Amino acid sequence: MPGVNEPSTATSTRSDWFRTTHWSVVLAAGRGESPGAQEALERLCQTYWYPLYVFVRRQGYSPEDAQDLTQGFFERVLEKNYFGQADRDKGRLRAFLLAALKHFLSDQRDRERAAKRGGGKTTLSLDAQDAEDRYLLEPADTATPDKLFERRWALTVIEQARVRLRAEYAAGGKSEIYEQLKLVETGERGELTYAEIGKRVGLSESGVKTAALRMRRRYAELLREEIAQTVATVSEIDEEIRHLLIAAGG
Repeated sequence: MPGVNEPSTATSTRSDWFRTTHWSVVLAAGRGESPGAQEALERLCQTYWYPLYVFVRRQGYSPEDAQDLTQGFFERVLEKNYFGQADRDKGRLRAFLLAALKHFLSDQRDRERAAKRGGGKTTLSLDAQDAEDRYLLEPADTATPDKLFERRWALTVIEQARVRLRAEYAAGGKSEIYEQLKLVETGERGELTYAEIGKRVGLSESGVKTAALRMRRRYAELLREEIAQTVATVSEIDEEIRHLLIAAGG
């Protein structure tokens, strides 16, 4: 995944951009500082529902109980202002959510779960069956629940960056170029040479190399933006990207 650690050339602009990221907005909302935080919080919950569901399933819960518990956890997050307790200077989103989920599961073990969940109230629209279908495709390895959560978190962030990259090329009328260049997006051409790709998209061999480099750079930028949604300070981004690459590799 070349380029993901390339430094930004506009620190002041990056700082201004960072103040509008979702995790920063959610932290501010927990302190009553951001009127637009509910939408940001719901997006974060949508993103992290599956990684947390995987964690609960790996704890040994049935699909039905895991669905109820994960749904119940996010209802609790939304209703009880969990983020008001977050430390702005120490808060990575993934770590905060996982610690909160563990505490929630501990509280729920000796209770009637359905009775404690607001009579079946649904705060978020989540596809529980899709989550279980995905879980059944998880490799049958010996990864701990924490490690599996980390891996799913990493792959979720990576996929979000790729989806955004694909959408940008489509919006620019360059879907065909993207489909060919994605073969070199991570520096791997497979069986095709740059010249062969160039013939397919109407570029010279050098043009393909330049376009591929631009794609990788843009992908790196998007990945940094996605990571920025999950940390509390700009200084954490590079460290979190390094952690992501390790977690994604299993």
